[in-house]
Amino acid sequence: MCTKMVQVLWGCFLLWNLYISSAQTIYPGIKARATQRALDYGIQAGVEMIEQMVKERKIPDLKGSESPKFLKIDYMNYKLINIKINAFSLPNTSLAFVPGVGIRALIKHGTANISTDWEIKSPLFQDTGGANLLLSGVYFTGILVLARNDFGHPILKLQDCNAQVSRNDISFSGELSVLYNSFAEPMEKPILKNLNKMLCPIITSEVEALNANLSMLEVLRSVDNYTLLDYSLISSPEITENYIDLNLKGVFYPLENLTDPPFSSVPFVLPEHNDSMIYIGISEYFFKSASYAYFTAGAFNVTLTTKKIFNHLIRNSQGLGNMLSWVASTNVALAILGQRLICSLSLNRFRLSLPESIRSNIEVFRFENILSSILHFGVLPLANAKLQQGFPLPNPHKISLVNSDIEVLEGFLLISTDLKYKTSLKQQSSFHGWEALNLIRGRWRGKPAPWLPVWSPLQEVNRP
Repeated sequence: MCTKMVQVLWGCFLLWNLYISSAQTIYPGIKARATQRALDYGIQAGVEMIEQMVKERKIPDLKGSESPKFLKIDYMNYKLINIKINAFSLPNTSLAFVPGVGIRALIKHGTANISTDWEIKSPLFQDTGGANLLLSGVYFTGILVLARNDFGHPILKLQDCNAQVSRNDISFSGELSVLYNSFAEPMEKPILKNLNKMLCPIITSEVEALNANLSMLEVLRSVDNYTLLDYSLISSPEITENYIDLNLKGVFYPLENLTDPPFSSVPFVLPEHNDSMIYIGISEYFFKSASYAYFTAGAFNVTLTTKKIFNHLIRNSQGLGNMLSWVASTNVALAILGQRLICSLSLNRFRLSLPESIRSNIEVFRFENILSSILHFGVLPLANAKLQQGFPLPNPHKISLVNSDIEVLEGFLLISTDLKYKTSLKQQSSFHGWEALNLIRGRWRGKPAPWLPVWSPLQEVNRP
């Protein structure tokens, strides 16, 4: 009997844990997907970034000691200093997803032209001068492992690094350049050996520096004087053979209160498209949290002055008070301007949902007209003033969004876009609007329009 009781209790314990874990599941408010096309473009943009990086980074000095037999001396210490990469070419470069791990980088047949100063010390002589190095057969392969830290930042780690240069041609310059170039070939092999030892540590150091910058990303971002937007990762990136998905929290908070809204996010799935570089899914939860946060923060307090008018009309409208609900349909126009999603709402129709016997009352028509006017001239302009500031979209540093398109799907907006490495040119707007898009009659039937404030004071008339 005791054994059976223990089994029952253990089963109840497991069921309770399953219930708790399912109840605590957090779904993203925003999903961002990068496809293979984004990686292919990343090669082009990456070469530009690497070129800029090598101009700014200080390359470590290269030191060594050899015993050249042709000079018949015991040792010769050498040092290459002030190393500078003047030009390089990476003609065969590829990036590919490694499912469940990260992104594999492969470089073959690369070349680089390097200038440097050198110092030589031996028992017989010492000298200084300059030299040029032509590196060829540059090879690198490694996996960038992508994960998430406890603060919701993306983190990178280099795994399985293998880097080498197969050939090094050195040419000395200076007064004794003819002499030094005569024995340059024996010096190339030890220099190449030491250089190859340095490559993976240098690359790893650069990844760690990039990782440090990622840890400083602003995942909790101030939008304006009323709200904050949480862009933190809620899980590690999901990587398949064809894309990588980033699940972002995507929720607004009032500026002084980081409590989650009183409703939950729901799961949504991005379609299996691959025509664009990037796909961003923005859920209905994102918009609902925005309206809730702005209202809670007092952004719509100006509409509170109408409450007395409503209450007065209700008290004088022959049994209207406890029976009112109302229906408003809106049109929305969307645009991507720079790195922001810009929205604009307009009132398509407003009507009180009442029995016909009550609708015939002249006071009802007056009340309906007043509410419609307040929505049209009060609430919507106030909401649009906030909407025109736009929602900041997640995007990599110095990367702009181009060729963008917006589509309304079940429960979320889908933004399809390509990327462009940022230049000094001004960003051009990419406008996408629907003159006849009605969110009440569309796929969000029975749910609030994303930015028609769900907690507006106008709805106080629904309460007894």
